[in-house]
Amino acid sequence: MEELIEFLAKALVETPDAVEILRKDTRRTTILKLQVAPEDTGRIIGKHGRVASAMRSLLSVATRHENRDVILEID
Repeated sequence: MEELIEFLAKALVETPDAVEILRKDTRRTTILKLQVAPEDTGRIIGKHGRVASAMRSLLSVATRHENRDVILEID
């Protein structure tokens, strides 16, 4: 999961070294918190949130076989 989001984020941003993913597991949910450089936040979110929505869709498809919900938060 983290590898997919990290790959996508590093491909989109200007400073790929600043991409960081923090994972928090709860009983039924996994929360992935994506942190990028402040100047790259707009690239990750996209116009009207389309890029962020696409990343969340890919993440839900990639984790469909697991019995856990996965939430992507962007800081």
